[in-house]
Amino acid sequence: MKLAILSLVAGSAAAFAPSSVKTSSTSLNAAAEDLVGALPPVGFFDPLGFADKADENTLKRYREAELTHGRVSMLAVLGFLVGEKVEGSSFLFDASIKGPAISHLGQVPEGFWAILLITIGAAEQFRAEKGWVDPSEVPVDQPGLLKSDYVPGDLGLDPSEVPVDQPGLLKSDYVPGDLGFDPLGLKPEDPEEFMIMQTKELQNGRLAMLAAAGFLAQELADGKGIVEHFQSM
Repeated sequence: MKLAILSLVAGSAAAFAPSSVKTSSTSLNAAAEDLVGALPPVGFFDPLGFADKADENTLKRYREAELTHGRVSMLAVLGFLVGEKVEGSSFLFDASIKGPAISHLGQVPEGFWAILLITIGAAEQFRAEKGWVDPSEVPVDQPGLLKSDYVPGDLGLDPSEVPVDQPGLLKSDYVPGDLGFDPLGLKPEDPEEFMIMQTKELQNGRLAMLAAAGFLAQELADGKGIVEHFQSM
């Protein structure tokens, strides 16, 4: 139980921590400053230096990954609490799913796994088509490529303009996490309000990642459900 509580306390502090971005050049600073989630007084926070050698596209992919993991973690935390609270009384699976949440997936019928995999696959396919450049359109590695108007002997060739391999290239107009899915119409029209909402989602996602990790560790440690721990306090 201590692990779960500590993760929630640590997550509360992390919710006010800045985005993991540390810059080492002027261009990288400009790219990092375009990302939301960095809050004062710390500013950009990247103690492990993941952003030291990252270009703008890599930083966008880092942010996309952070948002995706945060959203999954928020659902996971909700699933932990709701799943354990309604166990034995739910209409699903003949109310036969019991015990800690980490054991629930092992108790569901095999057909559920097929539905789960198809749902996840469809969601990832939609996300890939929305945010990523089609692999067939991504520049490929072409070492030694000469400019079409290059005259042999003219040493004015700029190597930085030669196309390079760019795996996982995001679309230039794609905002990380913005999949266009807003059935309740919550997305603000004002850019400043939209940035505030993005920051709130990032902070809640960061808290949820720590909380989910704490829930998993606590249930693995003693085999008791998180709701059971809360009820025994």
